[in-house]
Amino acid sequence: MNEIVLQNLLSPVVLFFILGILAALCKSDLKFPSGLSEGLSIYLLIAIGIKGGVELSHYSIESVIGPITGTLFLGSIIPFITLFIMKCLKIDLYNSIGIAATYGSISIVTYGAALSFLDKNGTSYEGFMNALVVLMESPAIIISLLLLKVLENKKELASYSFQNFGFVSPSVKFLDNKVWRETIFGKSILLLLGSLIIGLVLGERSVPMVKPLFFDLYDSILILFLLNMGLVAGQRLPEVKKYGMKLLLFGLLTPLLFGGLGVIVGNLVGLSIGGTALMGVLAGSASYIAAPAALKTSVPKANPSIYLGLSLGVTFPFNLIVGIPVYYEFATWIQ
Repeated sequence: MNEIVLQNLLSPVVLFFILGILAALCKSDLKFPSGLSEGLSIYLLIAIGIKGGVELSHYSIESVIGPITGTLFLGSIIPFITLFIMKCLKIDLYNSIGIAATYGSISIVTYGAALSFLDKNGTSYEGFMNALVVLMESPAIIISLLLLKVLENKKELASYSFQNFGFVSPSVKFLDNKVWRETIFGKSILLLLGSLIIGLVLGERSVPMVKPLFFDLYDSILILFLLNMGLVAGQRLPEVKKYGMKLLLFGLLTPLLFGGLGVIVGNLVGLSIGGTALMGVLAGSASYIAAPAALKTSVPKANPSIYLGLSLGVTFPFNLIVGIPVYYEFATWIQ
């Protein structure tokens, strides 16, 4: 287990993120051109979507309908729970949306560490879990951005309440056509879902054309993206101090809450022990790739130091050290 922890904490993507933070704190003149920054986000969204679509094309819909339903449920419900917690913690709306999208989405690196953990324990898991990884990236981002559009359209940013999320207030038109259009056809969601559908339709036929750019270069481009996000996070790091211990506790405790919910859902949809544990990992992890790529352009008022600092600086190492073994033990016990 210590080897897995060190391998991931000392991975290039994490170290370059830290380098970006250090560069910002030291007031280095290092900076990314705005066009390049935008291009990196577009690349990652396309790569994540198309890889998931290709993987999903290998399975019949009958064999994955249950796990897909469970995945969509988790990706949809976690943002609502997170927003409720943020309201209790009195976090402003834009940062609440950023955290909801981040924690509703998933960490691919944490998932990779979980696969290594299961392999070392000789625990098998369903092959289509790799497709669910990408499938779970989208719902939380879509729902979080949709909720933001609802509140912005109603001009309730200053004093939002849980009833404004569409459960109680009849004045909020959750299915307003303008809200749906601005959210679904915003470039972040359009690229993520569109690429997934293209990969699903074309399957392996698309691999020879897309592999050199979107498969082979993915890890290298990811390094550049996280270096840039480290710069952005480092520049706004002082803003995190005003939230203090309450967000730190959120980053440590909610992975167990969401991960436990993921294990329960995995068991209900009939996954094996390994698959159930992975469902817990997906639910308990927080994104520092897809969600930040979408938030950077769609919710620029959200502070990357907060949602990236929590996901990468708190929840990510917590899951590597504590979360993965806990989700596995819970999956073993519940079955």
